[in-house]
Parts: sequence; structure tokens; C-alpha cells
Amino acid sequence: MTIKVVRGNPTPEELAAALAVVRARAAAAATAAPGASGPRDAWSDPARIAGRRTPQPGPTGWARSYWPG
Repeated sequence: MTIKVVRGNPTPEELAAALAVVRARAAAAATAAPGASGPRDAWSDPARIAGRRTPQPGPTGWARSYWPG
């Protein structure tokens, strides 16, 4: 794994902290079940609004018009 600093001048402590986070995330991803995605936030889950009626014009229509990817 190669990490390149493209902007700024981090101290050795800052670089070590960033590397620790990256390595911890990589280790967690490696131990996860294959094909399993991370936990989905309820806000980004399209099923949250799929069961409801389609958006209707009005002051609250904007709340059901956004489908996060």
C-alpha cells in the first residue's frame, strides 16, 4: 500500500494517525463477508420511500423527490 501526500506538510504523528485509520478500515473490509456492502443509512435507502405514494405537488413534495444513489 502506498500513500502519497499531495498537499500540505503533515507531521509524523499526523501521518501515523491517518495511516492507522486507513489500515484499520482495510482490515475491517478484509474480514467482512464477500459481497456484503457496508451498513446502509436509513436516509439513503430507497425502500424508505418506495412503499409510499408518489410525490405530489405541494409544500412537502420535495421531501419525497430525492432518491439517493
